[in-house]
This record gives sequence, structure tokens and C-alpha cells, in this order.
Amino acid sequence: MHKTDQFFSKSIRIHGIFKALVLLLLIGCGTTKNRIQKHVTTTIDSPFFKNQFTGLLVIDPITKDTLIDCNSARYFTPASNTKIFTLFTTLQLLPNQIPTLKSIFKNDTLFIEGTGDPTLLHPYFNDSTTIEFLKGYKNIALYLNNFHEEKYGPGWSWDDYPYYYQPERTAFPLYGNVATIFGGDSTQVLPKYFKENVVNLDLSKNREAEKNIFYYASSRRDTTEIPYRIDSTLTRTLLEKALNKKVAVVNKIPKGEKTIVYGMSTDSVLKRMMHQSDNFLAEQLMLLSTSTLTDTLNFAEARDHILENQLADLKQSPRWVDGSGLSRYNLFTPQSMVQVLQKLYEGMPQEHLFDFFPTGGVSGTLEDWYPGNPEPYIYAKTGSLGNNHCLSGYLITKSGKTLIFSFMNNHFRHPSSEVKKRMQSILETIRDNY
Repeated sequence: MHKTDQFFSKSIRIHGIFKALVLLLLIGCGTTKNRIQKHVTTTIDSPFFKNQFTGLLVIDPITKDTLIDCNSARYFTPASNTKIFTLFTTLQLLPNQIPTLKSIFKNDTLFIEGTGDPTLLHPYFNDSTTIEFLKGYKNIALYLNNFHEEKYGPGWSWDDYPYYYQPERTAFPLYGNVATIFGGDSTQVLPKYFKENVVNLDLSKNREAEKNIFYYASSRRDTTEIPYRIDSTLTRTLLEKALNKKVAVVNKIPKGEKTIVYGMSTDSVLKRMMHQSDNFLAEQLMLLSTSTLTDTLNFAEARDHILENQLADLKQSPRWVDGSGLSRYNLFTPQSMVQVLQKLYEGMPQEHLFDFFPTGGVSGTLEDWYPGNPEPYIYAKTGSLGNNHCLSGYLITKSGKTLIFSFMNNHFRHPSSEVKKRMQSILETIRDNY
């Protein structure tokens, strides 16, 4: 055989072998994908899920391949999965440090207005930037009329007023807008101003509905946080006690360019919001984001700006009414959750991004679920309301791939722990086989 013919014959054989290998690989991938889809379909079609509403979308962010798609374009009550949108908004609009205060100095007086910063005198953050700044001025005038919101979000439960997870929203929050009561040999209260307002009784409701009268039995040893009622007089009083000087409350603030005081790291606040699913931080961070767009603090300003700009390409526009997910009026699809998660994934290093999310078997709201085998494989945000549980985030497979998913369950009557067990089984199957 001529050398040229031998060369072409050999090339044809190599090309044939290569095509066969590719075909086998594709068949293998298809078989794996079909096996996973069959397991998921079998689970979701089981009697356990019959009377509830379930949606699941899993994608490969690199290949853009859809691994699983079940009701992904339908709307669900997301609960605290809403905080993923709050995280995205905050990362888009806030600088690296929290804008804690806006001020303007006129005629020997420092006029100040809040930005919605949730960290001021917050017992966890312990940041004294604003207090130290204000102590440097003799005359201080506080302007509170830049808050154009209701104290509670649309659809929040009116009878949840005494519970730690539903503090009021304000322009100038102090102490996390809660009274923290510490049990022990002698009951301690933060802020101390409320010490005389604590009554030694053990009642089902730990606060009067319209008054800052708190109920806490002296025999208790736990620490509890109780939202307090807020008005301008109380805000001024608490600030005066923190500064040890008089503060005036004014109805107008002078015109002119305001100076912004910056506080602690924005990332550290975001991390606590996500890991602890902190509703107060989520709500205030949306107001804080608004402060970078306008002097008027209003949730809709930040929401509309993000939806009309950075999220204008969402396949299904959400009904998005608060920053925390407390409201059952919120409606999001698994597709829109995954789209935002993908934007986050493409916008920053993976290590930085995953640090915001609770880690399965390790931290935050996932500490007791989705343990690694042996390494962690789930980095995701939970979302729970009565009869609803959702989980959206990132999954690392045993082959080293990163997948993005949103798993939403609404209207179930089973214990949520039973729903989580089946979710965990599905996600472990994906981890082990993809």
C-alpha cells in the first residue's frame, strides 16, 4: 500500500475510534442524566408529594445544560429564599463598607439622617463608628422623615409582633430594634432603658401589643429578643443615652451636599443575614440599598431599580414585596432563583460567594442537614414558613462539578423534617452520580 494510502487509512481508523469514544461518552452521560431524572421523577411522583406543590431546577452553569426541570416556571412562596434577591441587590448597590449615616453641618449644628443601617448599637456587631463620630459634635439634630414605609411589610402576620423575627423597620434602627433580655441570677436588659419595663410574669405573649411592656419570668435562664414599639421620642431618647448628650428631632434638614459616614464591612452583615436568616438585617439592607439611590428610604425604590436594570432579563418577573421573605405575598419561580444564583456565580470568585451561604452539615440553618461525604457539598439558603420549605443554592458533585439548583415545596401537611429527608435524598443522588 502506498504511504499516502496508509496514512489516510490510519487517520480514518483513529477518527472512527475517536467518534466511538465520544459516542460512548455521550451515551454514558445520557444514561447518568436519565438515571438521575428517573430517581427524581419517581420520588416526586410518590404518594408523599401527591397533595403538595413541588418545583426543582438543576443546571450546570458552565455547559448551561439543564439536568432536572420540574415545574421550574411556576410560582412558589419562597419564604427566606427571598434573601437571595436581597443579597444580590445589596452586592449591586452597596459599597464595601456600610453607609451608616448622612450628615450636613449648618450653624453650629450637625444635622443627621439615617440610612437604614442595621448595625448601630446592634449587640452582635459591636460597631461604634457612628457613636464615636457623633460624640465629636456638641449640637445634634436628628431627621427621621426620610422613611417612607410602613413599620411592617405587606402580608406580615399582625400577631407576630412580639417575636424576635419580626422587628419593625425604621430609618434609624438602634439595638437591632429589639430589647434583649438575659436570664440568670439577675435579669439584664439591653438597652438598659427598658429595665423597668420588664414584668416578672410568664405569659404566652411576651409583650403588650401597643406598649413597650415586656413579660419575662425571673426564673428563666435563656436569652430572648423582643421587638419594641418605635416612635421618634423613643429613638431620640435611646440615642441621647448612648451619646450622653441631648439630641433634637427636627422636621426639616438643610439643603446641600451631605457627608456619608461609613461603618463596618458590608460582607460581614450579609453573611450574618444569610447564615442566620436574619429578617431584620434583610429588611434594613434593602432600605440601606435605597439610600445609595435617593434620600428617601423605601423598599420599592431598590427593588424596582434592580428589576429594571440588573435583573431585566428574568424569565419570570417575581412578585417581590419584602426583603426577608416573611410575607406570603412573595412569589418567585425556581427559574428566577437559579438565574440570580448564576449571576452571583459569574460575578465573583466561588470561595467568596460560598462564604455567604450556609454550608450543609457545618453552619447556619444547614448545620443539621446535608452533611458532606466527607467534604461539604451544599452551599444554599433555606426558606421556611408554615407548610412551606425551599432550598436554593449550589451543589458540588463527587466529580467536582458545581451545579446550581432551586428546590421549592409549598402547601405540604407533613412535618417539614420529612420533606427535608426526601430533598436530601434527591440532592445526594445528584451529588453521587453527576
